[in-house]
Amino acid sequence: MSTLPDSLAPENHPPARGPQPTAEARQVLRIIGGRAASDGAGVRLTRIIGGPELPQIDPFLLLDEFRSDQPDDYLAGFPDHPHRGFETVTYMLAGRMRHRDSKGNAGLLSAGSVQWMTAGRGIIHSEMPEQEEGLLWGFQLWVNLPAADKMRAPRYQDIAAEQIPECVLPGGAKVRVIAGSMLGTDGPVQAVATEPVYLDIELPPDAAIATPLPVSLSGFVYVFQGAAMIGEGPGARRVERGELGALDQSPRFVASAGATGARLLLVAGRALNEPIARYGPFVMNTREQIVQAVEDFNAGRF
Repeated sequence: MSTLPDSLAPENHPPARGPQPTAEARQVLRIIGGRAASDGAGVRLTRIIGGPELPQIDPFLLLDEFRSDQPDDYLAGFPDHPHRGFETVTYMLAGRMRHRDSKGNAGLLSAGSVQWMTAGRGIIHSEMPEQEEGLLWGFQLWVNLPAADKMRAPRYQDIAAEQIPECVLPGGAKVRVIAGSMLGTDGPVQAVATEPVYLDIELPPDAAIATPLPVSLSGFVYVFQGAAMIGEGPGARRVERGELGALDQSPRFVASAGATGARLLLVAGRALNEPIARYGPFVMNTREQIVQAVEDFNAGRF
């Protein structure tokens, strides 16, 4: 959703390598709270990944939560803006968002639905709330693409709420499987470049979940309702609503809720370990590629 900034000042990051496995259950390495931010034409949101405290968790470049029942916070939306070199994932919990793009695509995201957009070599799109009152709530995640895929053709995966499978675990935990798998159930998103896992986990009071998670994938948990203990044993840490826990790369994910229950996102993907040159909505590997992206955008080649 981020729009084009005014000055050309790419952010250059060295290759980021994830931590090595340290225990059987994934432990929280660091807890980060989000910061209030504004994007698009003035939409108020909370930025969790993509700020100075946490620029990235390779391959994830940005995580925003937008949540408000005040129309002035969201009605201006995200007018036309370009992207190149990565994927955007929009997951709606409440409200409706209409998207349109420069290729003639259009669609409506409603509560429970997901859009996984591969910007590839370039696209211009808009995301505008299709409501004038009520709660608008959701997330946008940016997923980097490897160098070999940055200039691929753009594509959309618009996935309706009813197409996302839900697994119910012993003890009452519920998991919506957006990408990856749970109990042999595969999510509908097809995004092989980073082998993503994207799970919406709901833990009733005193419920718990334990699931395998490939050690090859970097990951994090973001709690958006209640609070959860992440990990097991003396190293387990409590993550509150509005906090992200960056995880190590052990082979299992374990979480448990107390008396209030919890709801959280578990997100993981294959780290690319490639240099990053980042300028607003363009994410490439070199400054020269960023300059080319700006030239292509200004020349109308998106």
